[in-house]
Amino acid sequence: MLGEGSFGAVFAGHRKDDHLPVAIKRIREFLYTTVDLDGEVTDLPTEVALLLYLNQAGAGTSAVVGLLDWYNLDNELILVLERPVPCMDLYDYLGSIQSSIQEDMGRIITKQLVEGLQEVQSGEVFHRDIKMENILIETGSDVPRVWIIDFGSGEFLTEERYTENEGTQLYTTPEYIRRGWSTPEATTVWQLGAVLFEMLHDGVTPFHNPHDIINAVPDIRDTLSYNCQDFIARCMDKSPEARPTLETLKHHPWLV
Repeated sequence: MLGEGSFGAVFAGHRKDDHLPVAIKRIREFLYTTVDLDGEVTDLPTEVALLLYLNQAGAGTSAVVGLLDWYNLDNELILVLERPVPCMDLYDYLGSIQSSIQEDMGRIITKQLVEGLQEVQSGEVFHRDIKMENILIETGSDVPRVWIIDFGSGEFLTEERYTENEGTQLYTTPEYIRRGWSTPEATTVWQLGAVLFEMLHDGVTPFHNPHDIINAVPDIRDTLSYNCQDFIARCMDKSPEARPTLETLKHHPWLV
């Protein structure tokens, strides 16, 4: 077993034909969506549909872990996914080094994350739950490769405002708490900022409750470079209209 949650569980496995390492995700409760796939309109489990769209969009170079196979057993959904080896999620990676990630390594991971999140957005998908546990770090080379996983809270980009919060509470945006709605890119950028903060602050989250999310300013370490502090602060601006886009972040001085 690789992980377990309210949705079900994820197991490590191998494909029999060629011993390819895979992750087998068993999901107990899931929603359906209607999609046009290769000219055919069909109902699919939402997570399957999102991954199929993203796999088509980024074939071969994707930052999204690919869907290899799936089985709908009515009372259970089974997804067979790529499993990079060796790898661990960002939360466990931080625990393995027993300290904050150094700023230079944080920059490498963040640059890949920004590009990966742009890929997801260009595939017309809203992940909705970017957090440490949903980012895989492939650790087999000098430069870790970043993968984005778990689209169980995601949906297609079909509207400007989303009135349901399907993500993790501590990553909720201030605008959702205040107004009851949020927009996709501003939410993604806020969650990216929270992940970066955790990476560079020993795994401590920038906020601890909804009141802090609305009112508190994240206590960014002054030992970080000015550009790094600025990057985090811009991502976590309380006003969604003032937050930069992913494209703007891609050209931020800290990443260039």
